[in-house]
Amino acid sequence: MLVHQLRSPNNKVAYCALKSLVEASGQSDEVYHYMDTFIEMMSDQNSYVRTRGLTLIACNARWDEAGKIEKIIDEYLEHVTDEKPITARQCVKALAQVAEEKPQLTARISDALRHADLSKYTDSMRPLVQGDICDVLLTLNSLK
Repeated sequence: MLVHQLRSPNNKVAYCALKSLVEASGQSDEVYHYMDTFIEMMSDQNSYVRTRGLTLIACNARWDEAGKIEKIIDEYLEHVTDEKPITARQCVKALAQVAEEKPQLTARISDALRHADLSKYTDSMRPLVQGDICDVLLTLNSLK
């Protein structure tokens, strides 16, 4: 039921569902069973839905014994420069968790962050995305 609420047009309902699913993801692999749904959400036209999908993919990386994240990592990394800077920022921040759980992806994540073209973002947003990238790169370096 909560997973269906992630696409609710009421953002308060969707956000509450996201919070509950993030919390549940930290406790068990129950939410992981919806990973294919979260992967589909990355392609949604609505940036809020994309962000929720990206977040839940990262939160469930610890349970991904099937290697689904490895199969979609290139698509995931495209959101480092999502058309919406808020989605890009959330994607970048979530990559630290992905790398922590999937160390074999650290080099690809680091490369995508280092080569991200942020020129499309406004002068007010670009430094924020750059700062997030720097923070995650520092985190990735500490994981080595």
